[in-house]
Amino acid sequence: MNRHIVLLKFTEKGAAKIKDSTSRAQAFSKLAAKAGVTVESLTWTVGRYDGVIILASKNEAKILQLVASLGALGNVRTETLRAYTAPEFDAILKA
Repeated sequence: MNRHIVLLKFTEKGAAKIKDSTSRAQAFSKLAAKAGVTVESLTWTVGRYDGVIILASKNEAKILQLVASLGALGNVRTETLRAYTAPEFDAILKA
């Protein structure tokens, strides 16, 4: 399973419409499901980043397409990190 952590920062546009943030998140989750991507977690944060999304899919390209489309909407900037479970990481280290 491919898993990515997406760090979010509101753009000026997104911050101006922050009250719509949860409804935008719901729409994103529906779009992800249609694309075959599971939203494992979607949270808002305080600090350097404004939110964190954890996405999972057997098809890594689907995740990256979804994140690109999210950024294209202009409400957030994203930073994406490939994530591994302990068994996945162990397999990498043993290779």
